[in-house]
Amino acid sequence: QVQLVESGGGLVQAGGSLRLTCAASGRTSRMGWFRQAPGKGRELVASWSRLNAYYTDSVKGRFTISRDNAKNTLYLQMNSLKPEDAAVYYCAAAQALTNDYEYWGQGTQVTVSS
Repeated sequence: QVQLVESGGGLVQAGGSLRLTCAASGRTSRMGWFRQAPGKGRELVASWSRLNAYYTDSVKGRFTISRDNAKNTLYLQMNSLKPEDAAVYYCAAAQALTNDYEYWGQGTQVTVSS
């Protein structure tokens, strides 16, 4: 069983930056950040594995996903934030590369004012 604890959300003005953190309690092979805005479905924003990193088109060049393996912690550095980035952001993890995301954090709110 893996527990994920997120932190780092908050209120920021458009153009500002935030860094989200996700601390994992167990071994994971693939981790990702999803977001869900009111009235919309959950969207994969970025993912990390030892093979590659993935970004959805709308955040490329602005967001950076990284992982500190020693701390078993995933980060999402979000720069040049836009109002459309506002959502609840969720950390997710899979214990094997071929697994679907099995574990989810509680979510952290990101609000971007225009």
